[in-house]
Amino acid sequence: MDFRHEWKHEVNYCDMLALRQRLGAVMKRDPHALNGKYYIRSLYFDNIYDKALREKLDGVNFREKFRIRYYNGDLSYIMLEKKSKMNSLTSKEQAHISRDEAQRIVDGDLEWMKESGRPLVQELYSKMLSQGMRPMTIVDYTRDPFVYAPGNVRVTLDYDIRSGLKCTNFLDWDCPTVPVGDQYCILEVKWDEYLPDVIRDAVQLSGRRVTSFSKYAVCRTYG
Repeated sequence: MDFRHEWKHEVNYCDMLALRQRLGAVMKRDPHALNGKYYIRSLYFDNIYDKALREKLDGVNFREKFRIRYYNGDLSYIMLEKKSKMNSLTSKEQAHISRDEAQRIVDGDLEWMKESGRPLVQELYSKMLSQGMRPMTIVDYTRDPFVYAPGNVRVTLDYDIRSGLKCTNFLDWDCPTVPVGDQYCILEVKWDEYLPDVIRDAVQLSGRRVTSFSKYAVCRTYG
C-alpha cells in the first residue's frame, strides 16, 4: 500500500478565486477534466455503528472508508474505492465495477461479489456481511483539479458540496440533493516524496490552517 502526503484547508470563496489564478499560473489542468472541472458523485458506506463517521469525528489516527464514485455523469466508468488514512498520509485502492454491479450493491444483491475475482470488491462484500456495512449517503461536488509532475503533486479545489439526504440510488442523476452548511470550499494538496517550493508558495494563505475536513461527515448531518 503506497501512502501519499495530504493537506486540506477550508477556504472562503475569495480565497478560491485567488488560488485558481495562482495555481493556473504554475500548474497544468488535469487533462481528463471536463472544461477544467470534474462533477463528482460518490456513495459512501458505513456500518451499523457509524464506524467511519465516528472514527473521523474522534480523530482516530488510522482509519478507512469505502465509496463508489463516478465523474461527469459517465456511468461507463464507475470505481469502487477504499481510502485509508494514517495521520497526514493517505492511500487509495480502486477496482472498476460496472453500472449493473453498482446497482446490485445499492439494492443489496451481494452474492456475486464473493466470486468477482477483484480483492477490493470481495473485501467490501466481507465487511457488508460481517460488519453490516451498507450504502449511507450520496456526496456531490464540483472539483477544479491541477497537476504538477515533480513530486507527483495534485491540487484540487472542491466546492458546491451537496448531500443526497436519505437517497442512496446514486446512479440516478436526478436524485435530489441539497447544499450543505455554509457552502464550504476545500483546498486539497497531495504529493509523494516532496512538495516543490513553487507549489508550497502558491497554496499559502494567511490565517488558514490544515484541517481534517470530511465531505462525508458534513453530508451525514443531513441523513
